[in-house]
Amino acid sequence: MNNNEEIIEELKKIVKQKGLKYTEQREIVLNVLINATDHLSAEEVYNEIKKSYPESNIGIATVYRALSFLEEVHLIASIAFGTEGKKYESNAKAHHDHLICTSCGKIIEFLDNEIEKRQDKIAKKNNFKIVSHSMQLYGTCEDCSK
Repeated sequence: MNNNEEIIEELKKIVKQKGLKYTEQREIVLNVLINATDHLSAEEVYNEIKKSYPESNIGIATVYRALSFLEEVHLIASIAFGTEGKKYESNAKAHHDHLICTSCGKIIEFLDNEIEKRQDKIAKKNNFKIVSHSMQLYGTCEDCSK
């Protein structure tokens, strides 16, 4: 079983545990995000579904509901953009942090082991156990700084 299949199986398990009906729509939304190379807005997920799953007939409201559910059960994560809404990504990726351009919305993923070590050191110093974290740094990208 590949990683994508394992994630879909996790979705099926969560839905069953919650006593909900399994829907193909949630699976399609999750598949779009698993296979995305970028962070996608709800509208971008919807457009990708129309392109890749034209027979599915999933409406934008269903996409929003599926995204909300998938985020609630921690299969996807989002970055809020104020009035512009959220952009989503699969939680299947290895841990990383984000640089976010406040001008154009570009998102750059990065991982810095020194930052990770410092966070652990700070937590240990304060007798704090980190269970997860998310770091988002806001500024302007190279293109927008010109």
